Amino acid sequence: MFINKTEKGTNNICGKALFEYRQKHKISQRELADMLQLAGLDIDKNAVQRIEAGKRFVTDIEIKCLSKTLNLTYKDLLDE
Repeated sequence: MFINKTEKGTNNICGKALFEYRQKHKISQRELADMLQLAGLDIDKNAVQRIEAGKRFVTDIEIKCLSKTLNLTYKDLLDE
């Protein structure tokens, strides 16, 4: 049976990469949410926090927008 969680029990695998990118570039969760909203993604600071904590699933549309907005490859976001 397929389980919809990572081996660590989180709901996504991009949260860690997103957190690390944000910390490296000194971007707040609010600023990241604002950047994504300007790119057309309806997301707020709380959603960013939940993604980073692994508590929220991330859609392919969101992965695509994150990749484009942050100038990262899908591999950058999805490699653990």
